[in-house]
Amino acid sequence: QVQVVESGGGLVQAGGSLRLSCTVSGSSFSIDHVDWYRQPPGKQRELVAGMPGSGVKSVTGRFTVSRENAKSAVILEIDSLNSEDTGTYYCNVRGLRNIRGTLLQFNLWGQGTQVTVSS
Repeated sequence: QVQVVESGGGLVQAGGSLRLSCTVSGSSFSIDHVDWYRQPPGKQRELVAGMPGSGVKSVTGRFTVSRENAKSAVILEIDSLNSEDTGTYYCNVRGLRNIRGTLLQFNLWGQGTQVTVSS
């Protein structure tokens, strides 16, 4: 099956930058869209930034979503980190998978990667 895994989180200092990765693995699938979400403790998940599956780079304020072809990964770059960026970051991948000639839609979430910004 198609799998989604986030990585790159950890304890970081305010004012710095952070790079998170979302790797998608499997077979016979195509990606329609990738979104990054952030969920602070005790709060709902909120959309941070996203990009169509065919995209190369998308910039939204302090957030940049890009594709790293060599590693088959989608990258989220966060600049000027602050305490509001603390939370668990999830990668949501929507696409199609070809199973025995039939195209099936999928909507998958990774396990999340924790980000804690210290001031």
